[in-house]
Amino acid sequence: MESIFRQGLDEADYEVIIVNDGTKDHSMEVIEDIISAHANITVINQENLSLSVARNNGIAAAKGEYILMPDSDDLLVEESVPILLEKAIETKADLVVADFLEMTDEEIAKSPTLEQPPLTIKERKGEELYLQDLNPGQCYVWRTLYKRSFLQENNITFVPGISCQDVPYTHECYLKSKKSLRISLLLNIYRRGHASATSHFNKKKCMDLCMAVAATWKLRNLEGLSPETRLRLNDNIFVSFTLISYVMLWGESTRSERREIFNHLNRLAPDLSFSHGIKQKVVTFLYKLSPELYYAIRKILKGFTPSPYGN
Repeated sequence: MESIFRQGLDEADYEVIIVNDGTKDHSMEVIEDIISAHANITVINQENLSLSVARNNGIAAAKGEYILMPDSDDLLVEESVPILLEKAIETKADLVVADFLEMTDEEIAKSPTLEQPPLTIKERKGEELYLQDLNPGQCYVWRTLYKRSFLQENNITFVPGISCQDVPYTHECYLKSKKSLRISLLLNIYRRGHASATSHFNKKKCMDLCMAVAATWKLRNLEGLSPETRLRLNDNIFVSFTLISYVMLWGESTRSERREIFNHLNRLAPDLSFSHGIKQKVVTFLYKLSPELYYAIRKILKGFTPSPYGN
């Protein structure tokens, strides 16, 4: 919250929307002084409905031309937003995608100020940005400035109630964008080594991954996508699909849990299949033949598989 107000912007020119997603701790008490000190803050209180619903409600309440969605556990680099905002307003871009830096709390404390790299700006169509810039393992919505009318006109919202909601959301935004900017500006400090929404996995989060895969799979039906883009979309979805099995492997899931998860995915995306290369074809064959067999082979190869927990 404090980093938001270290941007050098006139508070009359922007709004800050805080969505209290039914917190049961003292979070709201901690920021009482910040709320009382700034007239441009709006607080939305809701029962615990998930981050995706909180974001949807925050966007629905927004009035600004552009929207930024910082995560509550990360930081904005000082005076980075005005540069993004200036370029967005100047070009009327649908998306302005910036850079970020991963740091631990100790590194942040040792480096209170950051030097920005030389500024470069590249204007791209959405599909170009998708092909050249989207990393399926880093679908972070907080690194992008979104034109509010673009989100509204294309009916782009987060899948309610799931984690991993960034994956289908980011893919849809990139694929539907007509004009985007890729800018070499450090916007966020991603705090590494803290407890985030994706640092621990369980059955619920595997089920959420299934929903994220299915929602992204539906994007193949968008009209006008080039063959190259469709192929990349297929490969990106495959990355998310394989993560489901990785999570079950490293989380030591039970057979009944695995059956429930795979059945859930099959109901959501019954036509899910991959055919780009031998690996994808083999994985698809095993998954269609017997998800438990597919899992068993993954388990045999576990020693060669990196952990999704990063350790």
